[in-house]
Amino acid sequence: MSALQHAGPVDVFKARSNKALAILLWALAAFGTVVTVAQTGFAGLRFSAPLVLMAFAGWALFWRPAVVVSDSGVELVNPLRRIGVPWEALAYVDTKYALTLVTESGRFSSWAAPAPGVLGARHARPENIRGLPASAYGPSQSVRPGDLPQTVSGQAALLVRRRWAEQVERGAVTGGQAGETPVLRGAAWGILAVALVLVAATIVTLTA
Repeated sequence: MSALQHAGPVDVFKARSNKALAILLWALAAFGTVVTVAQTGFAGLRFSAPLVLMAFAGWALFWRPAVVVSDSGVELVNPLRRIGVPWEALAYVDTKYALTLVTESGRFSSWAAPAPGVLGARHARPENIRGLPASAYGPSQSVRPGDLPQTVSGQAALLVRRRWAEQVERGAVTGGQAGETPVLRGAAWGILAVALVLVAATIVTLTA
């Protein structure tokens, strides 16, 4: 269930690298299943808990996480919780370690949009720092590596900042409400429960 009631056009950001990792884990789990059935028959599937856990982890950790942007605000879909930040509650967008939405009630980071490492920012070119939203620039028009548009966090931040600027220009967001507008949070208890069951089943399988 969404933590934010979205309105207007909805943009969903998911990092390609995360999707690739999810597909890799699914492929490994599928390969392991085929090998298990080939060697032991379908009876061997009773020992497949580690493979199911691998596939589930691929979905929960890499495929599911997202940054959802709409006229209502930004929703961070993380592995075990959802955070809905209305535009009125947003004070600042940070990208030091990951896309982070800063509000008066706390800082909320996105699992789906980590900041780049040193190597990820070395290939920046002058044209990469032109034309960004004003809030992306620091002193002397400096740009943090995590804000570069060719990085994962930079792509997500650009999506958030552009929609935020549009809402401000339209007059849909007014100042002085950051401390009054609540940030919505929801825990993914179902995902946690399934993960615990699969971890327990995996332990039993590996120690039996």
